[in-house]
Amino acid sequence: MRIGIGYDIHRLKRGRRLILGGVEIPYPKGLYGYSDADVLLHTIADALLGAVNLGDIGQHFPNTDPKYKNISSKIILDKVYQLVRKKGWGIVNIDSVIIAEEPELADYIPQMKKNIARVLKTKVEKISIKVTTNEGLGALGQKQGIAAYAVVSLKKSTNR
Repeated sequence: MRIGIGYDIHRLKRGRRLILGGVEIPYPKGLYGYSDADVLLHTIADALLGAVNLGDIGQHFPNTDPKYKNISSKIILDKVYQLVRKKGWGIVNIDSVIIAEEPELADYIPQMKKNIARVLKTKVEKISIKVTTNEGLGALGQKQGIAAYAVVSLKKSTNR
């Protein structure tokens, strides 16, 4: 068994689309970043990379490389999981939490889970997504950004 943890945070900015878990969410601001800035998929990708000691997404998808400008984080997650599978590991489960004062995200969680399960070619039941606020504290509490944490557990796969 292997376990990895991931964290990501992006600030909110007008003129950007808000994409979380591969779902576009209607909101006047989106997450600012070189890619689509999907903090949930980024943190899961980092957790996967960490579990198999392959660094972080910044090493694999540098924001200095023009080919990654505005890339979908679903593509990033897919490419990361291909690296994990190459090393012979499969997903046991993923537990994640999104920290956002707004917008209300509960209704989008089922689609986020489906998107993640589809990209990772696994069962929806293996994906947990929770949402919380920062209780008005700090930059997240002041609605300046959104963050996410994820923990993944992996096991050696028999079908590479």
